[in-house]
Amino acid sequence: MVYEILEDREVDASAGLISDQTIRLAGVLTSKKNPDSLRLVIYEDFATDNVYRFLTNNFAIEAITVAELYRERWQIELFFKWIKQHLHIKTFYGTSRNAVFSQIWIAVCDYLLLAIAKKRFNIDKSLHTIASSIGTVLFKRANIHDIYEKQTDFINPSGETNTQLSLW
Repeated sequence: MVYEILEDREVDASAGLISDQTIRLAGVLTSKKNPDSLRLVIYEDFATDNVYRFLTNNFAIEAITVAELYRERWQIELFFKWIKQHLHIKTFYGTSRNAVFSQIWIAVCDYLLLAIAKKRFNIDKSLHTIASSIGTVLFKRANIHDIYEKQTDFINPSGETNTQLSLW
């Protein structure tokens, strides 16, 4: 990346910061597409000996905060992956902050109610399995423990009735 340094700020090297600079992109195309000043924070993670370069347009926060936010971004990605897998939120129905928070809280409450039911009824299936199947068994009139533990009759193609364990 071709850039020119406009300002070089002092950093705390003991925190892992190598530099905190205000830069402007100097490439032929990049300088035309992004003429604004940017902030380049270079950080060394002592735990892994990796050097990271973070580019941002946020000049209001401290350099260590920029480094920590970007360094921990993977944990945020894993959190949203967990939400998608366990809370079964594929899309948000609203875009406002309140709509997103409401949908997440409803899904968390749903997940906690399933966890309570799993513990109370001693169901040995995983929460993921229960959550995946709850829609199909929601309106059955039966004890929840019986739904997940009972055997069902299976009719094979030859017309014979066999007893086979339920998938759930």
